[in-house]
Amino acid sequence: MILPDVSLQTIKYIFEEALRAVDPYAAVHRHRDYLCSVYEGDKSQKIFFVSFGKAAAPMAGALADDFGNLIAHGIVITKYGHVGRHCFAANIAVREAGHPVPDERGVQAAGEAVKLLRQSDRNTLVVFLISGGGSALLSCPYGGITLAEKQTVTELLLKAGANIQELNALRKHISAIKGGRLAQIAGHSKMISLILSDVIGDPLDVIASGPTAPDTSTFADALEVIAKYDLAARMPGSVMDILTQGRQGNVPETPKKDALFFSRVHNRIIGSNALALAAAKKAAEHAGYVTTIIAAELQGEAAKAAEYLAREALEQRKMLRPGEKICLIAGGETTVTVKGEGKGGRNTEMALVFGMAIRDCPGITFLSAGTDGTDGPTDAAGAVATGQMAAKASARGMEPHNYLSRNDSYSFFKGIDGLVITGPTGTNVMDIQLILLEK
Repeated sequence: MILPDVSLQTIKYIFEEALRAVDPYAAVHRHRDYLCSVYEGDKSQKIFFVSFGKAAAPMAGALADDFGNLIAHGIVITKYGHVGRHCFAANIAVREAGHPVPDERGVQAAGEAVKLLRQSDRNTLVVFLISGGGSALLSCPYGGITLAEKQTVTELLLKAGANIQELNALRKHISAIKGGRLAQIAGHSKMISLILSDVIGDPLDVIASGPTAPDTSTFADALEVIAKYDLAARMPGSVMDILTQGRQGNVPETPKKDALFFSRVHNRIIGSNALALAAAKKAAEHAGYVTTIIAAELQGEAAKAAEYLAREALEQRKMLRPGEKICLIAGGETTVTVKGEGKGGRNTEMALVFGMAIRDCPGITFLSAGTDGTDGPTDAAGAVATGQMAAKASARGMEPHNYLSRNDSYSFFKGIDGLVITGPTGTNVMDIQLILLEK
């Protein structure tokens, strides 16, 4: 999209500074002394680690660089194309798998992780490096449920617009390792989880489906999610059977906070959306903008969130004094209820709705992007929209409403050169929205 050079460069600069603040390699490295103190205090003799999620490679890279020969074995499980330039020693296995829908490679990798953890003992310090996307990437279906059936569950919930809490409540109860069960496998060892949060409020039991944290959800909660979206008739029979048997007490619940092995687990949040927003605010102020974080927990339908942000932008613009510049910042994670057959994600859909709401209003630049560099099933992080967006599209024979009706926001912004393409960023702390206002 053709924008005033200053606005385009500035909004990209602010976004890049936000990403830099949640760099996963640096976040793990900052905890080197803490890990050393636990290792020495517990008189450990070796380290095993399991790193999984979209930021798994850089997080593992930091641990490997800091602890070298103390690491006996490790495994890195990340999304296809997210290993980057990181290289690991022969005792560290690297596996790529599917996200957001799990695949067979993820199941195989999870099996390797479980096998490794079963080899740990009281002399082992087990380090879990967890980041967003880990729930799909570390896939180990509960007995009697096939991978194809688990894929069906994920696809149905995503298309229905279920949020991450709802999605993971179900995932935990059809998995053999989520909801605290991964830590249970290595329960006799000292365990530390360093966690990069991609969930609003940083709930330990929701991030990557809480594999090392006590689970607060139940089989009954999982069934309520299915009922909420009226999906019971479309769910695989094996899934409904496990959930129903679990609610009746015939299948063991996920581990709760009174499980003794949790006393040997220390979970730490080392990066979050809040840190990214704070860095964005600092960068915007450095660029001369009067800056406010207007929403730190943005959620719900992407279109509704976009309408709210557009109203705020238009109201704030009315109050601009000559020469004044304002930056509004938001963060969180929205959802899209898919009704069409188009291509897009929550950030491009949000940008499309925002651009339609500020049609023909100059002086507004909007960016919505995922911090992981991937918006839904696309190669874009998100998109940039302005008041001139609709006019530019019309000049190319493109009608925004038509693209929105078929959830084809990616194609729309590709057609007007408005996509934000970063490639995999190596981090994952939900989404960021930036609004620049000028008279």
